[in-house]
Amino acid sequence: MAKKILLVDDSATSRMKTRSIFGNDKNYEFISACDGKEGVEKAVAELPDMILMDVEMPRMTGIEACRALRQIESTEKIPVILMTMRGEDAFVKAGRASGCSDYILKPVTEEKLRAVLKKHIR
Repeated sequence: MAKKILLVDDSATSRMKTRSIFGNDKNYEFISACDGKEGVEKAVAELPDMILMDVEMPRMTGIEACRALRQIESTEKIPVILMTMRGEDAFVKAGRASGCSDYILKPVTEEKLRAVLKKHIR
């Protein structure tokens, strides 16, 4: 059965790029959200196997969304991978403090993405 991955990013280009890495790989099914608020709503409704989430987004950042997901019983254990261009210590610390499972820097390569999926999806 395909693993469901929720992509949360305000950039349609970024979402498309991540999807294209997996091409026709039938092991993964992708669903999308355009910001953290929609991401939290979709995560609760869909209960994905993993969430790949941008950090800087309108309405609710990835860090705020990750914190919110950790407060909800049905989503508290879903691996959340924060993806960002921001590699500064303050951002990495804030990301880790939000309860994310991993923090990876963009641009995300196929190798990096497949490694993080393998690490967090059983």
